[in-house]
Amino acid sequence: MKEIILSTFNQHKTKELSKIFGDDIRLITLRQLDFKKKIVEDGSSFIENSIIKCKQVYKKFKKPVMADDSGLCVDALNGEPGIFSARYGGQGLSDVQRYEYLLKQLKGASNLDASFVCALVLYINFNRIYIVQEETHGKITFEPRGQNGFGYDPILFLPELNKTFAELSDDDKNKISHRGKAAWIMKRVIDEIEF
Repeated sequence: MKEIILSTFNQHKTKELSKIFGDDIRLITLRQLDFKKKIVEDGSSFIENSIIKCKQVYKKFKKPVMADDSGLCVDALNGEPGIFSARYGGQGLSDVQRYEYLLKQLKGASNLDASFVCALVLYINFNRIYIVQEETHGKITFEPRGQNGFGYDPILFLPELNKTFAELSDDDKNKISHRGKAAWIMKRVIDEIEF
């Protein structure tokens, strides 16, 4: 079995990725390792932030590390909140407060196109880095719906499914989500490489 440190404290992400990677790949979280150091994500893209997370953890443990950076990119807001999705509107906001803040910024906008984006990086060592970036398109809805998921899931509507992300089952979400698509590709990479 291949072991990879997952550079996150986010239990939702851990659950989604673990379900896709299955029993052949063991993901060890930062919480399990009692990792306390704060990682400053000061990159200018999802990929840069994922690499930063990997490097910080690799320096300490010298084992393969995987990290994802993801967020919501809204066309009418010139791609915001983007890499600032988790901090959009200020520190300490709940998920609901954060998406309500975003909806206020969109009042009167005619273009409600948006995408969830995920950059997933597997950092084997300084010389071996695998990067996958994927996205899922949708439309912002001003009527949040659904109880599943987290973050902005209740306000990204998928017209082809007539559901928001928060209305999808875990299995359906893993098939079509930005993180799910990136993870399925990365799983194939992991299956084919040695480490």
